[in-house]
Amino acid sequence: MNWELIFKWLPRIAEGAWLTLELVAIAVIAGLILAIPLGIARSSRQWWLRSLPYAYIFFFRGTPLLVQLFLVYYGLAQFDAVRQGPLWPYLRDPYWCAIITLTLHTAAYIAEILRGAIQAIPPGEIEAARALGMSRAQALLHIILPRATRIGLPAYSNEVILMLKASALASTITLLELTGMSRTIIARTYQPVEIFFAAGVFYLLAAYVLVQGFRLLERRLRVDACQGR
Repeated sequence: MNWELIFKWLPRIAEGAWLTLELVAIAVIAGLILAIPLGIARSSRQWWLRSLPYAYIFFFRGTPLLVQLFLVYYGLAQFDAVRQGPLWPYLRDPYWCAIITLTLHTAAYIAEILRGAIQAIPPGEIEAARALGMSRAQALLHIILPRATRIGLPAYSNEVILMLKASALASTITLLELTGMSRTIIARTYQPVEIFFAAGVFYLLAAYVLVQGFRLLERRLRVDACQGR
């Protein structure tokens, strides 16, 4: 193992790791915001309301993330209306294409996590809220969503870790995140083992920090205690 080579390129690898964390953080937060109305609609008793987000979730869960990245980055540029539109400065930038695709992709999975968490809430808790005079909106805001957050948090943490690993696909659209930066360095040094080893260490450290952070959050929210009642 050529440690001198690793230390030499460590700042550039760290630069790519920071971009990876930035992509993941924006995607999972924006995806959560987008997933909340989708998950609520999916858990509705009205069939027509449940069916509205179904096509969206089915598409993004049923197609590979790589295909979705190519559709956004390469596919949208084929339309004159897109190239002449106000969003073209963003849609031609690989950074924003990666953000948009990762957000839309993870929102579909988070919406299903939220739907399952809402449906896992004991009906008695919702009935008790309505018996106390809460409206549907009040029960949703004060009872259903907080309870679903506790139930769905472990699955959401898994989705964040999966997005951390899936972000490596952003390198296929010329974005120099951790994997993309590593491939660029390897093209100059012809030393793939050392560089990918360093990149793997960064991924492991990031995953470890995320896992520990979510475990701490779960303990503070008393997930197990709430589920055991």
